[in-house]
Amino acid sequence: MTRGFMGTDTIEYSLIGIESLLAKFESITYDVKRKGGRFALRKAAGVVERALKQNADAVDDPGTPANISKNVAVRFSNRTFKATGDLKFRVGILGGASPSSKQTGQPGGITYFWRHQEFGTEKMAAQPFARRALEDNIGPATNEFVSQYEKAIDRAIKRAAKGK
Repeated sequence: MTRGFMGTDTIEYSLIGIESLLAKFESITYDVKRKGGRFALRKAAGVVERALKQNADAVDDPGTPANISKNVAVRFSNRTFKATGDLKFRVGILGGASPSSKQTGQPGGITYFWRHQEFGTEKMAAQPFARRALEDNIGPATNEFVSQYEKAIDRAIKRAAKGK
């Protein structure tokens, strides 16, 4: 599979070793798939979130009151789910692209400048830390998803067996 990230780079990966998961997948209902899948996907997003926080701490200036890592967030995309039925979590940084009064309530303060660090400017070289968080953790995140989803399916099968 190939996924574009932020419109410029691509990351290639393949899922290997999920045959047992797919076999179990056939034996449960749609609702259980959705609930277990959402839980597992959230856990996988947590792997990327932790890496993004670490990377943000490395590029953030400790002399300022703003803290990029405190503005790292994982959000479920209800819009995608309602439109397509697909599960989607977004890992990103709160605060938008330019300073505004709306950002004053963010946990890490106003951190719009993270984009300057990530993409660079004409006067500053890019120091990508968000893309690196995903690139370096695509394998561990995938493994976490498969592991957690398999556990969720096993629990659902046990519950279904008790209910019969």
